[in-house]
Amino acid sequence: MATETPTVTQSGQDLRVEDKIKRLRELFVDEPEVGKTALENVLRELTAQASQTPPPPIESVGRVGSRLGNVSELTILVPLAPGGAQRLRAFLKLLGGNLAGADRVGSVHDMRFVFLDNDTRMLFATAYDGDWDAYIDDFVAKIPDYLDIIDSAWEGWPGIRSPNAKDYLADH
Repeated sequence: MATETPTVTQSGQDLRVEDKIKRLRELFVDEPEVGKTALENVLRELTAQASQTPPPPIESVGRVGSRLGNVSELTILVPLAPGGAQRLRAFLKLLGGNLAGADRVGSVHDMRFVFLDNDTRMLFATAYDGDWDAYIDDFVAKIPDYLDIIDSAWEGWPGIRSPNAKDYLADH
């Protein structure tokens, strides 16, 4: 009796694991040897993983961002104000890159600041527990001035106490 490989549904299409593996191999056919070798080295493991019941789906955390289980993410790409990169770097350097003040917002897991394009843009990424609005509200309630020191480096930041602050964050 033949067994059928489980079908995994994504984007409304049913694809068997074998079909997905075949497609992955096709995409790697013209890739560098290092990538092809790595793929072949983990193919058995990938096949097993793809055959398992998938974890709960990633879901929305509200206005912006995604959540898997209880851990949510927020990623922002913002233009930096003139001198903003220098101010933010000096602030972070003063604290040794350790924003201990953020510990007051108990839902925060981590934060990352990445300066891009000759200090004209910044990528900010954070992971936290719960919903987006509650996360932002915690900053307003617990460390608003810290957030304004950081975010005033961003072009057009209205201030965390502004009714437009959440719109600004969601737009970026």
